[in-house]
Amino acid sequence: MSRKQKRKLTQILVAAGLLAVAWLCERLVVPEGAMLLRLALYLGPYGVVGWDVLKKAGLGLVRGRLFDEAFLMAVATLGALSVGFLPEGEPAFAEAVFVMLFYQVGEWFQSLALGRSRRSIASLMALRPDVAHWQTPEGLRDVDPEEVPVDALVVVRPGERLPLDGLVIEGESTLDTVALTGESEPRPVGPGSAVASGCVNGAGLLTVRVSAPYEASTVARILDLVENAATNKSRSEAFLTRFARWYTPSVVGAALVLAVALPLLTGGGWATWLARALSFLVVSCPCALVISVPLAFFGGIGGAGRRGILIKGSQYVEALCRAKTVVFDKTGTLTEGVFEVTAVHPSRWGAEELLRLAAAAERSSTHPVARSLCRAWPGETHEAHEVREAPGMGLCAVIEGKTVCIGNEALMASLGVEARPCHHAGTIIHVAIEGEYAGHIVISDRIKEASHGLTEALKARGVRRTVMLTGDRAAVAQEVAAALGVDEWHAEMLPADKVARVEAVIAQSEGDVVFVGDGINDAPVLMRADVGVAMGALGADAAIEAADVVLMDDDPRKLVTALAVARKTMRVVRENVFGALGVKIAVLGLSALGLTGMWLAVFADVGVLILAILNALRAGRVKG
Repeated sequence: MSRKQKRKLTQILVAAGLLAVAWLCERLVVPEGAMLLRLALYLGPYGVVGWDVLKKAGLGLVRGRLFDEAFLMAVATLGALSVGFLPEGEPAFAEAVFVMLFYQVGEWFQSLALGRSRRSIASLMALRPDVAHWQTPEGLRDVDPEEVPVDALVVVRPGERLPLDGLVIEGESTLDTVALTGESEPRPVGPGSAVASGCVNGAGLLTVRVSAPYEASTVARILDLVENAATNKSRSEAFLTRFARWYTPSVVGAALVLAVALPLLTGGGWATWLARALSFLVVSCPCALVISVPLAFFGGIGGAGRRGILIKGSQYVEALCRAKTVVFDKTGTLTEGVFEVTAVHPSRWGAEELLRLAAAAERSSTHPVARSLCRAWPGETHEAHEVREAPGMGLCAVIEGKTVCIGNEALMASLGVEARPCHHAGTIIHVAIEGEYAGHIVISDRIKEASHGLTEALKARGVRRTVMLTGDRAAVAQEVAAALGVDEWHAEMLPADKVARVEAVIAQSEGDVVFVGDGINDAPVLMRADVGVAMGALGADAAIEAADVVLMDDDPRKLVTALAVARKTMRVVRENVFGALGVKIAVLGLSALGLTGMWLAVFADVGVLILAILNALRAGRVKG
């Protein structure tokens, strides 16, 4: 509990004690008709509990902000203190103090709830280190991370947070990335590893070469994202803002009609109608709506953040809830994005021999296919001689005295060798040895383990249609789509084709369209979709810039969690709106008819506020 919250609680407890003393004194000591003495008894607890509300209301009047909840509470309670002095008026001193006391209890609950929601984001966003250990010729200097230039060396001690993005130059350790990704499993790093600011270093000492200034670092971008999330208001919040502008003046006008116009029409009963008007004012306070709805969105965004899902504003929570179609990029989103050997089909030679010779031929190449062949055979190979490349087809080399040719069907045809077809999807690498067909090797992108069952989980959350877009060959796209149960796929697409396809999907879709990509080469599509979701964006500037929602690791199932949080948050928002309005409308009607007193008005206002706040805290609490 913060110091301010403790002060508020002390204020409430002291006022409650003074109210109890005043009530006892009124019953046991004060004579029946001593109205001024009774007022003096209650002014003590009223002043203790209400001085800050009266001050806020006074400042509002001076600054032209007449119709806020402080103004309503001030008018209602001061009126309650005065009504007993009117002819036939019943004293309501205790009720006046009790209204202010309960209002402050509601404010205290609101403060606790907001603090809790802020801490849920702060626990995610407590990423910015206070100091960076800059390695200079004169030794280590402890400076603000913003002062460290690019290419400088910083030392990160065990247990410290990485101050900047960079590359490990020296040392081995593990990094706790839970604040960024929501995953608790440490990530091992060593020389050559790229590291992101905000991660916590394990037991090793690391020397890191800075790759980006602080303002362009992962942690700075994320902090900026979260701090600006409140500016992206949902339609619900925007409506409530407009609603409050005309609602409060309207109910003040209605209260004036009750207090002045109706007594004039009915020919008296001023005290009765004033009491009804004051009860009406107390009930009409819109704080349950204007507080609990933003609080629900804040709780949802915080709950998602604790799981490594950064949502840039409540408008995207609302859009995720409306999503009926999800479009995926394939490579790096549903698949690992790392090509590897998935099958070896030898003809005359053994599988290991075929792979060994192919790796030897490609050892000096930097092509992704060549690197995947070399990874598949990490053992020793003989050196390749007389390497002759055939552009667009492959290469030939002499290895261990044998001429080995490796490439596509066109290369085999140019050699007069008949290549055998393969039923596997992927890149097919044919091998000929000494002019004879030796077999082929299949290289493909592996489907992520977490992608299996993803479409079923999304449809359980209300998604009706899934689409996959890829620049890969049709055979590969068909195989991946069939394995994952994707409804529709489109292959051999350029980035511009993807934008056009997403626009076509948006035109056909009943609800909002979510596009999920890796955030680097899919930036145009991320920005075009109703909700752009960047996958695996730890350290990726393009992802944080282009996307509306950022999944900080490579787990596509986080999208299911994001949808669950959005739907839970919107359900809580609807419960708060309809619940608060329903109770208020009912009690407002009863107050206008004189069927309720000040006590029920207090419970209707503050009770609804507290229930709405407690309900708002449920947003963001989802399984998974």
